[in-house]
Amino acid sequence: MSVLTADYVPTSAIIGDLMKDAPEERVTLDWLLESLGDRTFGILLLLLGMLGMIPGVGTFAGLLLLVPAAQMALGRSAPDLPDFVGHRRLPCGALAWLSRHVAPSLAWIERFTYPRWLKPSRTTRRLIGLTVMALALTLLSPIPFTGIIPSLAIMLLALALVEKDGVLLTVAMVLAAVSLAITAGTIWLALSTPGRL
Repeated sequence: MSVLTADYVPTSAIIGDLMKDAPEERVTLDWLLESLGDRTFGILLLLLGMLGMIPGVGTFAGLLLLVPAAQMALGRSAPDLPDFVGHRRLPCGALAWLSRHVAPSLAWIERFTYPRWLKPSRTTRRLIGLTVMALALTLLSPIPFTGIIPSLAIMLLALALVEKDGVLLTVAMVLAAVSLAITAGTIWLALSTPGRL
């Protein structure tokens, strides 16, 4: 049973409005933070996770994700980005791609999410931050398409935080564990197989 109020605005709608209002060639993380309101951490992680799905952008997204994820792990209530991160321009073409291809999928997922089983305590937020940090590190791999599973896990973690959905958080944590296990197995295989290094 949904407990959403009449004035509730879906996350996909917020992201869609951001895409429409984004200043051409001048989209920075600072601009995004000023536009997100009280869902800043969750939507910022969601957007960066979505960027990680795009081939060629995953490493860039992984580096950017480390900053807000670390601040969540430290218990910060809102992201505080250093100038060299906050002033970094995001690829406008990638944002347009997100608007066309990913936002509709996000809207579909939102049909099944709402506040349940979760009070987003500081401990919960710290756990999400630590998990996103670990997943962000796996995005730094230069191998194409290896960022799809960790990016999806980051997106689901962020959406669970925004929607206060404990069921989705459980699913996201399981997916994150699978993603990290795959990465650990790949590293172990590379280190244990002669001639791979």
